[in-house]
Amino acid sequence: MEGVHEQATSHDGGGSEPSAPEWRPPARIRPKVADLPKARIDLKAVFGLASGRWAWTIAIKAAVAMSGSFALAAVFFDPRAAALAALGSMTVLYERTTPYAHRAVALAFVGVGFVLSVGLGSLASVTPWTAALGIGLIAGVATWICQALRVDRPGPLFITLVGAISTIAPGGLAAVPLHAGLAGIGAAVGWLVAMADAPFRGRYPENRAVAEAFRKLAKLLRAVGTPSLDHVQHEASLAVAEAWRLVLLAQTRGYRDTPAAARLRALLRWVSDIHLAAADVSMARTDPLPEEVARFAAGLADAVARPELAPDPARLDEVRRGLRPRSLESRLYTRLARAAQTARKPEHEAAGAGLGLYDTRYPSVLDSLRSSLSRESLVLPTALRMGITVAAAGLLAVLLGFERFYWVSVTTAAVLQGGNVVLTVNRGVQRALGTLLGVVIGVGVLLLHPPLPVVIVAAGLFMGLAQLVIARTFLYGSILLTPMALLIAHTAAPYPVDELAQARILDTLLGSLVGMLGAVLLWRQASASRLPRTIINVLDDARTVINEVLDPDVAIGPERRYRLRRDLRADLISLRGVYDSAIGDVPRAETTQPLWPVVVATQRTGYLALSALALDKPPPVSGITLQRVDLAFRELSAAMSERRAPRLGALPRLVDYPRINMELRALASAMRTAVAGDERAAALEHERRVRREQRQARAEVDADL
Repeated sequence: MEGVHEQATSHDGGGSEPSAPEWRPPARIRPKVADLPKARIDLKAVFGLASGRWAWTIAIKAAVAMSGSFALAAVFFDPRAAALAALGSMTVLYERTTPYAHRAVALAFVGVGFVLSVGLGSLASVTPWTAALGIGLIAGVATWICQALRVDRPGPLFITLVGAISTIAPGGLAAVPLHAGLAGIGAAVGWLVAMADAPFRGRYPENRAVAEAFRKLAKLLRAVGTPSLDHVQHEASLAVAEAWRLVLLAQTRGYRDTPAAARLRALLRWVSDIHLAAADVSMARTDPLPEEVARFAAGLADAVARPELAPDPARLDEVRRGLRPRSLESRLYTRLARAAQTARKPEHEAAGAGLGLYDTRYPSVLDSLRSSLSRESLVLPTALRMGITVAAAGLLAVLLGFERFYWVSVTTAAVLQGGNVVLTVNRGVQRALGTLLGVVIGVGVLLLHPPLPVVIVAAGLFMGLAQLVIARTFLYGSILLTPMALLIAHTAAPYPVDELAQARILDTLLGSLVGMLGAVLLWRQASASRLPRTIINVLDDARTVINEVLDPDVAIGPERRYRLRRDLRADLISLRGVYDSAIGDVPRAETTQPLWPVVVATQRTGYLALSALALDKPPPVSGITLQRVDLAFRELSAAMSERRAPRLGALPRLVDYPRINMELRALASAMRTAVAGDERAAALEHERRVRREQRQARAEVDADL
């Protein structure tokens, strides 16, 4: 379930829908399928900037944490070993979006991870061979734990970097306690800096997440009737799911029962319901919505933290004029207006219907680790690929006589952060180019023979600038991270500058090459091979939801509704994540790309099921019709599992839910097309193999003659 959390439909403050004597389904039209997402290896992917904001806050925090911990350890301990404290301060880079109560605990565990990494790296430094294996072990285990527990980037990278640097720290085995202690000091400084603004804006992270959900909703409303609809729908669902996760984490004792917390939960329930109403509208019309609707949703984003900025519900009167009360657009506008009424109030009733949360703040660590080991999970192959490739890179560097072999291992770990083959190749190119340029800057600084205070300030400055840009471009981030790493490494183990620059370039080139080879050779089809199973999971969950919603004998309680929505939304998010990764796999991308219409139809079917689940009193269907719908879902799942054309037959007539029929037919058609393409490809491959064998046979006969 990937830890995705969402709340059931709200019924607060007049939130229930007014009854109406009739239910009129929308016209039978299907929006155009969005363009196929493409993972490319090109100049734009290497040199371009991703969309987003510049990370000023984390940049300042990273610079302060690194300089502060570096200076503190240099004053009270050996300046050469102080580099470990500087690296330990990178805890400040983690959990940057989570609520402060959760962040305090999570960063403490990240700091423990840094200390354990330093301890293991120091113990493994007996010989270069054991050090290379130790770095590989750190990288693999850190990748597994970070992905299983949803630790966001930089993930295992800096944990691996700290372990690698500790293999060259002075003092040998006797200094292991000192090294671990210095890393702990740095981690403590990073923790303090990360939590420094908690007293001044204690509820900023969760407010920001809810506001971002409204902004993505505004973007979705603008995308109605445009070719980008399916992509924006996924982005909005991600934002809503992330907001629920953070709000759930923020429900600490003493706060969750306050009017402020109740208001935030109410706003998030509204954005969740509005998102599903928008999904209904988006799949029922092919022309755009009025611009005022999207501006209204954007105004709700501004009002999350500042009630006085909430838009006036009367602004929607013009677009609502002439609509039937039970039309899809009218339902959407009504929810927007009522969300504005909630947003205009600085507080909300702390008790009432629909205010309960039906999940724990912290999902079980053991359950998360256990689920990451399942056959369907991408976590285990990703961790194994990371550990094996990083260890192989270090051993190869030792075999080739690279004195600073650990840089090869660190570069390989950085390159493999990309995930699939295409992204890994892009990151490999970016890492190589970034290091070449960064070495020039770093060597220029070192040739000036700066005193230790200047090194401390410069390292912090480079670290801050790197964090400012790295979320938008790995290339320019690498350019700035390289001089920072050179300054710290040179302080820990002084080395002639010209030889250091040459070695750093060769290390990076070798590490990038090994990382790209590891992505190509190890589990290169991990995502593509899991895509069919992910599609089946969505269909199974959608079938369960449809059966329970349409069955007149089933009463869905608030907790059951919550869990159905949470599980189906989690599978929908996973579906797009697996597909986006699979199109970067090699060579299976050629067979994955034709499945895009299948993915779109499956995604739309899932959102239609979620929308039906959001209705207060959905129109029921007969038992026979329900059985036929159930059989249709089962046949589609079986056909996907067996990779054959579905034998769907005539679908039952769902008068009140025509778009479900439409998407099921589109899904069956897309699956038949994909299977036909597979059969043509298989036939061509068989024909090529026969010709090749015939040529070989003729060559053997000619040789005998």
